[in-house]
Amino acid sequence: MSKEYPIYEVFNAFQGEGDHMGLHAFFIRTFGCPVKCDFCDSAGTWHPKLVPKNISRLSGEELGERARISGAPICIVTGGEPTIHDLTELADQLRKERIKFHIETSGAFARKGNYEPDWITLSPKWAKLPVADWLLRANEIKLVVESLTDLDAWLAWLATSLPASLRQKSLWIHPEWSKREDKDLLRAISEAASTADYYNLNKHGLRIRAGYQLHKIYSVDSLDSRSMPVLPLPKELR
Repeated sequence: MSKEYPIYEVFNAFQGEGDHMGLHAFFIRTFGCPVKCDFCDSAGTWHPKLVPKNISRLSGEELGERARISGAPICIVTGGEPTIHDLTELADQLRKERIKFHIETSGAFARKGNYEPDWITLSPKWAKLPVADWLLRANEIKLVVESLTDLDAWLAWLATSLPASLRQKSLWIHPEWSKREDKDLLRAISEAASTADYYNLNKHGLRIRAGYQLHKIYSVDSLDSRSMPVLPLPKELR
């Protein structure tokens, strides 16, 4: 029997972040997330007061077919938190369609099933730090930082927790979207990206990069009618 996945949305766009920024991509956003970050911009995937009345359930075959029709060379599976689901069938279907399978995860949960993404974006969260498996296998790291203190704490954590396998990878540092015009935070991110030996991370070969959510500037998600409105978590619901 074909496995069905709870799906919040699918849409055709481009990757707005990280090493594949600007590349045509098909997005699959799964439903559900136990991490529940206050700054989540997809709170409709988990918050009971923002969850849509009807959540689609689609098979790996149906999702693979939609990805194929989009013509995108990569499919980005995100959430919510996609790794709470066994993605084996979806991964197999994308492979049959010859579409690269990218995943964005907090890394907080052990992998279910037997699948190997072509690209792993690890976006760790303080609420539940990454398990070793995802930390070791990540292709890039994306930090979303809310304050100067938050930035300092993340870089200090990475300096002591970073496995050698990640020391030639990209570390993207993004301002949390509501802080995107915070001059002090942007300056601190700029200094981290342009300082030769910030927390000894550059000495280890980690490439610190200043990041941004390019897709939000372009509003590219809204070009596909299947995409859901961005639902950041209101302060009164945090």
